[in-house]
Amino acid sequence: MEIKIDAIDKRIVQLLQKDGKMKIKEIAHELNMTNTPIFDRIKRLEKEGFIKGYSTIVDKEKLGYHLVAFCSVTLESHHKEYLNQFVKDVKNLKEVMECYHIAGMFDYLLKIYVKDMVDYQIFITQKLASLANIGRVQSSFVMTEVKNERVFPFL
Repeated sequence: MEIKIDAIDKRIVQLLQKDGKMKIKEIAHELNMTNTPIFDRIKRLEKEGFIKGYSTIVDKEKLGYHLVAFCSVTLESHHKEYLNQFVKDVKNLKEVMECYHIAGMFDYLLKIYVKDMVDYQIFITQKLASLANIGRVQSSFVMTEVKNERVFPFL
């Protein structure tokens, strides 16, 4: 059963995506409503899973993470237990910011943040290579980030 949200809910989500610290009073003012229905709607959106959480966007460069790599991984075996083990293991690798099970030439696509090429080599040779069932790995490195949208545009 698909839960629907109305135009007001969508507007609330848009505002919170742009500023997760926006106060209920500010949202209410923006939508020409009172605080209580805005509060109730936000709580419902959270409960129903439309709003998964709130986070702070940090500047990876200022933290010293200058290298972003996409790492394509092919597993040797595709038995369910091996797939589950890979997912469990990759979730414990702090350098992996995103992981997708994909269709095509590779099985998984990992987005990796590291400080430099030395750190990436350590990640590949000591961490990723130590996981069971790794067949093939191919790396691509980000030269310039052209777009990194954090606001879901389809509301």
